[in-house]
Order: sequence, then structure tokens, then C-alpha cells
Amino acid sequence: MWIFTRYGFFSIASATSQDGTIDAETVMVRSRLREHLLSLKARFPDTELGKAEVQSSDLTDDRYRIVLAKTIWVAALAELATEQTWSNFKNETSRFSRVKKVGYAYVDVLHRIWDVMHNLQVQETREAEDAKD
Repeated sequence: MWIFTRYGFFSIASATSQDGTIDAETVMVRSRLREHLLSLKARFPDTELGKAEVQSSDLTDDRYRIVLAKTIWVAALAELATEQTWSNFKNETSRFSRVKKVGYAYVDVLHRIWDVMHNLQVQETREAEDAKD
């Protein structure tokens, strides 16, 4: 799962057990930027998420990660959903970045992602129109 929040971008995957099998009860909340995980931890200071260690590895795609019980992550996602009080995510993230210093580079990337997804929508429309012919 990928999730874009005002705190940053996270890639969430099931953790693996010592024997290499998927541990369905544990997740890795991964990020390209340490600051994004620190911002997320700061949002949940008195929880297991807030107290979790940010691990780092140069051998993985996403350099930084927090490993959590899936139930902790589900509760955090529910809390993040309750924060939804804005009508434009990019604008909210820009405002939040000024206040919390999440990073303007992140806001720039969000605009590029918006453009890529918009182009996907345009492509679908063109393909549907071509199919009519």
C-alpha cells in the first residue's frame, strides 16, 4: 500500500518472519525520507508508533522503516482519516509543510504525481473515444 499524507509518503508492506515467510500480523511502514517517518511519529507521540525506532538501510529501496503490529498501523490509519478537513490535498500539504517543515520538495513531488495520474485519466478517455470509432 502506498499512502500520501500531509506527514509524508509511506510504502507499507507486510514484514517477513525469520524464516522468510510473510508475517501477516506485522507491517513495515517505509519511507524514502527519514523526516517523513519522524513527522508521523510526532503525530502519535504516546503510542507504539510514536515510540517505534526508525530503522535505516542502504540495501533497500525505501531507506527508512518502522516495524509495527498491524493493529497499531490500522489504528493510526483510522486516526489519519479523522483528520480529513480539507478539500485540496496538495494545498493542505503545502500549508502543513510551512507549519511542520515536512518539506517543500514533497509538495513539488505531489504535483508531479497529480500530473502523472491526470495523464492516465486523459489516456483512458482517449482510448474510450478511439474504441467508439
